Formats: sequence, C-alpha cells, structure tokens
Amino acid sequence: MPKKYSKLLPLNKSSKNRTVKKEISNWNLYPKVDAEEKYIYSSSDILNSQNPFISTLRGNGRSYGDASLGEKTINTTTYNKILKFDSQTGAFTAQSGILLADILRVIIPKGWFLPVTPGTKFITLGGAVSSDVHGKNHHSEGGFSKHIISLSIMDETRHKMYCGPTENVNLFKSICGGMGLVAAILEVSIQLKPIETSFIKQKQIKASNLEALLPLFEQNTHYTYSVAWIDCLKKGKHYGRSILMLGEHAKKDEINRKDKLSLVVSKKINIPFSFPSFSLNKLTIGLFNWLYYNKNLRKEQNSITNYDSFFYPLDNLLNWNRIYGKKGFIQYQFVIPKDDGGKGIIHILKLISNKGMTSFLAVLKTMGKEDLGYISFPKEGYTLALDFPIKKGLFEFLDELDQEILKLGGRLYLAKDARMDKATFHQTYEGISDFQATSKITNKNQTFNSDLNTRLAILPEK
Repeated sequence: MPKKYSKLLPLNKSSKNRTVKKEISNWNLYPKVDAEEKYIYSSSDILNSQNPFISTLRGNGRSYGDASLGEKTINTTTYNKILKFDSQTGAFTAQSGILLADILRVIIPKGWFLPVTPGTKFITLGGAVSSDVHGKNHHSEGGFSKHIISLSIMDETRHKMYCGPTENVNLFKSICGGMGLVAAILEVSIQLKPIETSFIKQKQIKASNLEALLPLFEQNTHYTYSVAWIDCLKKGKHYGRSILMLGEHAKKDEINRKDKLSLVVSKKINIPFSFPSFSLNKLTIGLFNWLYYNKNLRKEQNSITNYDSFFYPLDNLLNWNRIYGKKGFIQYQFVIPKDDGGKGIIHILKLISNKGMTSFLAVLKTMGKEDLGYISFPKEGYTLALDFPIKKGLFEFLDELDQEILKLGGRLYLAKDARMDKATFHQTYEGISDFQATSKITNKNQTFNSDLNTRLAILPEK
C-alpha cells in the first residue's frame, strides 16, 4: 500500500488480536446485547480453523436494529487498508472495514466521488455492500451493488473466492444486500464517479403540502440527486409541508475559488449525554419543523454547498442518536410502488398523523428499478424513512403499519429493522429462496449469523 495511505489510515495496534466484552447496540440504541467482540487485522483472524464459532460480522455499528448484533461479533473496522486506487480510471479497491469517510479523504482531491452514498459517511465499505445501500440518486444511478467491480470473500470453511456482476453471479447477488449472512467480505473493488469540484449545485423547493410535493419529484427526475424533508406534524391543508432538495456536482466554471476539490473540515458539535425521554414531544418537534421549513424565505432557492452539507448533514452532530434518550428509537423505512399521485404515501402518512405518532425526522426519496441483490431493499417507487422515539404503543402501531405496507406491495429495509416479524419478511422479499440456496453452500453450518437472522429466519433451517 502506498505510504501516503498508510499514514492516513493508521492501525490501532493497542487492540490487535484482542477480544473485548461489552454491551453493544446499533445506531438507534435498540436493542442492546452483551457481546464478545473480536478485532481483526487479516483474513486469517476472521475464523480460527482450530476453534470456529458462530460469529456476527460487524462494521461501525451504524445500521439500525439488530443487523450486526450477536453474542460473538467480529469487528472489521481495524481491517481497513486501501489496496489499490487508479486515479486515472477511478477503479478503487480496499479492505472491507474501511470507513467511507476515509475513502473520501483520499479520492476527492483526485477528482473522484463515491458512486452511491447513504446519509452518513461513517459506515464501512463492507457494510455498504452487505446492506446494498442507496442514496439520493437511486432513481438515476441505482444502488451500491450496481457500481461494484468485484468482491473477494471467504466462506465458513475459510475458502476464499471472487465474485462480481459477471463472475460467480449467484454468490454476488446473495452477498449484495445479504446482511453478512452468506460469507465474510474481505476486499471490495468499486468504480468511482468523476467530479470536477467537491461542491454541489443545490436547488431547494418548498411545497405547501404532500399533494404539492409528489408532482415536484416527477417534474425533476432529470436531477441526479433528490430528497425531501417532510413535516409530519402540521395539520389541515398544510399537512406534509416539505422541502425538496435537488443537487448536481458543480462544474469547475461554477465555482469561484482556487481549490475546487477541497476537503471539508467542519466544526463538529458533540451531544455529550442522553436526553431525557420527554425532550422529544409534539412541542419541541413542532418548533424544529417550523424553524426548518421557514429557514428558506423564498419558495425556490438556489445555492452552492459543499459535499458534506449536502450528503451528510447529521455527521457533524456527533452522537445525535442520544437526542432520543436511553431507550433509543426505531427508524422505520419502507418502499412502496408508485401509484396514482402517490396515494399510498399520503395514506401512510395520514395514518401516522391520526394515530398521534410523532416522527422527529421524515425523509422521502424516489427509487428506480430493483438492484441485483436477491434480498436487496430497493424497488421502484417511493421510500420513506421515519424516526420514532420508543414509547408505549409504538410497536403495536408499527405492526399495524406493516400490514398497510404489505397491502401496498412494499417492503421494509433490513438494515434499519428492529422488530418486523418473519412472516412479513418472507412475504415481501421475493428473492429469499435464491438467497437461501446460495447460503447453503457458503454458510451451511450458519457460522455467520446475527440476531437479525434469529428473529427473521433469513437463513434456511439446518
């Protein structure tokens, strides 16, 4: 590995070859489990041939729910070297435990960007593959799996192999979106996206209600990036008032500064402790929503912003999950097919409003055609992500909401699920039989496992 990369990404030698006992959770702080977490530095650390044990593959813990939880976890964040980067073609290869944040620090100054990125840069590259993450550009450029050149993986017998869009295709389709239940991802090669600057040309459009928002998506499908923030508390004719945010990578002649590929060094604010559970209520959420909606004085606003503000607005608020209190929260994300005027989305949001459930954050995006993964989440339609503080009656209500999603032909996102039942999962993920057929070959004894699988029976019965 080139010296400049090894300096940028030092290994934490103090934790080498150690196993740590601790309580772990994912980003939504629910559920919490006691685990033995083993840090790895090479592929040989993943499974001990003399003493194999059932393990949960875990990255940086930025998924939601129980996707990377288990009694024995393998932490990949110390398996984080950049192996190859062709700055002329944008072909990039790294070990699976590297964070997207560290990749960005290397590629942006060379004129490249991630082809797909979720709303945080603090996930691992392997996690991006296992969840087949999507971003604000799914409608135009698909999910993460669409931009993978090849994967190096290791099955439960310690056998290493490669797969990709044209090699071991069934294995590739099972790994992408497979939630770490098929094999361990060792190395990932992706095709980066060329950029002229590190800035985004952004347009924001205010919509007075949901009925006004949904046509705006359809009128602006030519934009590479699109996402809408929605106010779920406002009642009456302004229910669902929104701000649609559209974006394109800015060209050189649109940026009036010398360093057009500059990295963002922003000031971060830390949330030092968990808020009291009563902090998030209709009054505080309503005040935030009012301020956010009215920050734009004009109906349409154009600006130039940096990539960090556009793609990762919450990353500068460290430990923002503590705002929800020690009980944590549920992030509920679903996708449903588009219908006449987005009636399905309107129906779901009104059910939430009528029930009196308050979501601090509501984010709506459009999705394009389904991705390659057998159990990848995306399908063509609208996807809505909602954050609900955990409180009495929430789980029963979400069970009811699951049934509405089923009726509308939708599904829930596994990387953000903490409580769906296995019947709902098996009804909505049509590729499960193909996925299970592959897992019987590479993970027959279910050496790679997780609490998510225990709950949903994703892997076949032994």
